[in-house]
Amino acid sequence: MQLFLRPANLIQIISFFILLVLLGSGFYSGAENLGYNWQWFRVVKFFYQPLDGGFAPGPLLQGLNVTIQIVLISLVFSLVIGGVTALLRLSGSLVGSLIGYGYLETIRNTPLLVQVFVVYFVLAPVCGIGRFASAILALSLFEGAYAAEIIRAGILAIPRGQWDAARALGMSPRHCYRYIILPQAISKVIPPLTSQSISLVKDSALVSTIAIYDLTMQGQQIVAETFLTFEIWISVALVYLLLTLSMSGLVRLLEWSLVDQKS
Repeated sequence: MQLFLRPANLIQIISFFILLVLLGSGFYSGAENLGYNWQWFRVVKFFYQPLDGGFAPGPLLQGLNVTIQIVLISLVFSLVIGGVTALLRLSGSLVGSLIGYGYLETIRNTPLLVQVFVVYFVLAPVCGIGRFASAILALSLFEGAYAAEIIRAGILAIPRGQWDAARALGMSPRHCYRYIILPQAISKVIPPLTSQSISLVKDSALVSTIAIYDLTMQGQQIVAETFLTFEIWISVALVYLLLTLSMSGLVRLLEWSLVDQKS
């Protein structure tokens, strides 16, 4: 917190907000020059609608709920896929390494949008899964590839002497991972994995292409019905920004917590 109290940092923060105001004013003036009629008062009902003794969530909040569900479920499956793939690549088995390597190269060298279409239009009819499950499967496979490399790098970062010491104590490879390697590797991979989850939030917008009524899809539908193009898309962008900034704050807290534990 002391960094924010320095005069130089205060000047930078003030300059940043002045720049934001100037950019916002320029954007607002540009839209008015196009003859756009701003109607922000119509946006609130798309977030919530007041009822007697409470409120009902509007389509944007409903879409946000679907987005959060997809992100959380995909995050769990991507960690499982990433962990299994990382262990396969580190197993020393030729077949396991080839499976892991083939999966990583396939996923990382094809666009996510194409993967979403392949899962939904090709795999889903064969496997008999629905639209929601297809979206989760596509995102889990995509993010799992990157999670695998993060986990593998975290395991490889453990000094070789830790392995040798564990084996000298008579531990099996499974016990080495469980009691020696993984507890140390987890502290190294949590911050990058959390950052990867932020990418998952942004990537989840692509599932709207297969008619998943997430935040992006709800925004598209509202714009098509109301022509509130600027207001709705700015609102959707701000909701995504708020969500990812919250997760970024969580990453910082985790990093500070890990630093405090080491010091």
